[in-house]
Amino acid sequence: MTATTSSSAATATPSPLADATRDEASLRRFLHGLPGVDQVGVEQRAAGLGTRSIKKAAKLWAIDTAISMVDLTTLEGADTQGKVRALAAKAKRPDPERPDTPQVAAVCVYPDMVETAVEALRGTGIHVASVATGFPAGRTSREIKLADTKIAVDAGAAEIDMVIDRGAFLEGRYLEVFEEIQAIKSACGSAHLKVILETGELATYDNVRRASWLALLAGGDFIKTSTGKVSPAATLPVTHVMLQAVRDWFVQTGELRGVKPAGGIRTTKDAIKYLVAVHEVAGEQWLNPDLFRFGASSLLNDLLLQRRTQADGHYSGPDYVTVD
Repeated sequence: MTATTSSSAATATPSPLADATRDEASLRRFLHGLPGVDQVGVEQRAAGLGTRSIKKAAKLWAIDTAISMVDLTTLEGADTQGKVRALAAKAKRPDPERPDTPQVAAVCVYPDMVETAVEALRGTGIHVASVATGFPAGRTSREIKLADTKIAVDAGAAEIDMVIDRGAFLEGRYLEVFEEIQAIKSACGSAHLKVILETGELATYDNVRRASWLALLAGGDFIKTSTGKVSPAATLPVTHVMLQAVRDWFVQTGELRGVKPAGGIRTTKDAIKYLVAVHEVAGEQWLNPDLFRFGASSLLNDLLLQRRTQADGHYSGPDYVTVD
């Protein structure tokens, strides 16, 4: 993830924005001073960009790009070491009959499965990501959240996906959320931090914008829509708002931060809509796995089927790909 801010740099608020985090009042003033989101405007733009057509050569490029951005994920209570190894095998060779198929960006698992994933992916360049901080609800103490993070990092996780305290955020305790993100970022060491906003619980686009900026101010390398456990999860309008935040952050600070929509993105058609949004809202430089990811499991299967269709000129049924 070389294009994002380094872990050490991301822990300190850039000087142009340092005053915003001086105290609770300053942070509230900054967040509530952000421009309001035009709900009709953002939804219309998302719908409009979603109708863009992509021709065959560009579509194959988009499919390969989307595959390379997937965080292949298993976050179930019934996860086993065998399932994680199988997922790692698929991450390395998504379509064994097509060796030119890109690898995925990462495999995302619970902290107790990190060691298994790290061993299975050693030497591949595929990152191991782990959810932490009391995923998915985050209803636990900061001490436990830090311990959860440390377990994953010590086991070899290169990326940590944390959940914010949505209750504290919605009550306006912004400094508390800010300081907790900073603490988790410090505990990550050299691992990158993705901050899950759980946008389905934030109620308004204005809250999504404020939560995005709060996470960026606190040092998040990525802002992520959802845990995938709450509906609605990722949506195009919400992702537009988050892409605007990282674009504006870059304009103000010169630092590149990433976005990860997660949950509910299941088809190639959906994925391409998100790639169009990335290009048009944030910019072309975000079209790489260092700055944009899909949190997904079933999406990869459809991408592989559509890749075969583009290459072969006819539809390949689901029997041609492994089922997660």
